Amino acid sequence: MDFRLTDEQTALQAAARQYVRERLMPLAAEIDRQDSPPPHALVREYAEMGFLGLNVSPEYGGLGLSNLDALIVLEEFGKCSSALAFPVFESCVGPVRSVEHFAGEALRRRIIPRVCSGEMIVAVSMSEPQAGSALSDLTTRAEVRADRVVLNGTKRWCSGGGHADAYVVYCRMSADPGAKGIGAVLVEKDAPGLTFGARENLMGFRGVPSSDLYFDECAVPVENVIVPAGGFKKLMETFDLERCGNATMALSQASGALEDVIAYVQERKQFGKPLVDFQAVQLKLAEMQMKVEAARLLIWRAVASASEALPNALDSSVAKCFANETAREVCGHAVQLMGGYGYSREFPMERRLRDAWGWGIAGGAIDIQKVNIASAMIGRRFDQRR
Repeated sequence: MDFRLTDEQTALQAAARQYVRERLMPLAAEIDRQDSPPPHALVREYAEMGFLGLNVSPEYGGLGLSNLDALIVLEEFGKCSSALAFPVFESCVGPVRSVEHFAGEALRRRIIPRVCSGEMIVAVSMSEPQAGSALSDLTTRAEVRADRVVLNGTKRWCSGGGHADAYVVYCRMSADPGAKGIGAVLVEKDAPGLTFGARENLMGFRGVPSSDLYFDECAVPVENVIVPAGGFKKLMETFDLERCGNATMALSQASGALEDVIAYVQERKQFGKPLVDFQAVQLKLAEMQMKVEAARLLIWRAVASASEALPNALDSSVAKCFANETAREVCGHAVQLMGGYGYSREFPMERRLRDAWGWGIAGGAIDIQKVNIASAMIGRRFDQRR
């Protein structure tokens, strides 16, 4: 078992880090202030640099690298800004991977190359007003009528809502109860019958638009079905990879905060000496380092142990849960160590703390991951309804 990156991975990491520091760091504060997503021209620049679809098959416009390679790059982008990293997240570990793994060939060829070239952003639409953690309670329906699929219902908390070009919509496609009736359909933003609610005003994730989606007799071609009713397990398999992406976005808040605070405590002086010379500061730095390294190794284990396939639910949930909690803890300590500078909106640390908190909610809340972990350990699902 070798924990070292290969020469190629080290070079990829360095290239991403240089691009982020030189090109994106100057944009991060303004993106957060204006709550504006990265402009399309910048997303296309990501594609030209080779940062979109890193782990997507070359057959569909990707680079064909491993999931680990993609997460190495994603961490570097996330250190700068969740919003600026989001197109990389969506193209490498987001819902487009469900299209790649399970959709028909025509839909794959119509959608995936456009994502890899920066022409299209695909978001996932899962939650509903009464179905979040209890996702199998969703009520949005999709009915096949001849050569069309017609959707009716409301979706909530869609990251990318109103901004993305297409949505992988989890919906009920048969009368079968619970997960048995659930499938997924791709709906493009200009589909007749699709409208969007007001943009959410969130504590963090600024620059990642979010809104409700309303489907009123929204009709799309039947070829847009990604998985039919009964495909919920398949959708969760690709979502296990998205969990690793979520974990990496959380990790990047922590690892970025640690890098910043290490520089700060060596420059900032109190009582005539640098902060780092105080033992209490040294102990806190060591604790933060241990948590960051452990989170990174758990994420890398989840994707590496699956090789080129999809991670399993246990490994991905352990990685996500630990990284989510680590991000909140490490960013909180970093704010405290930096004092007023950490709390000021003129510096990036408070933005990291806001985003760190959000990653422990998005993609399955921390406590739900713990239930998933226990289920995998015991070997059966727990019925939360009884």
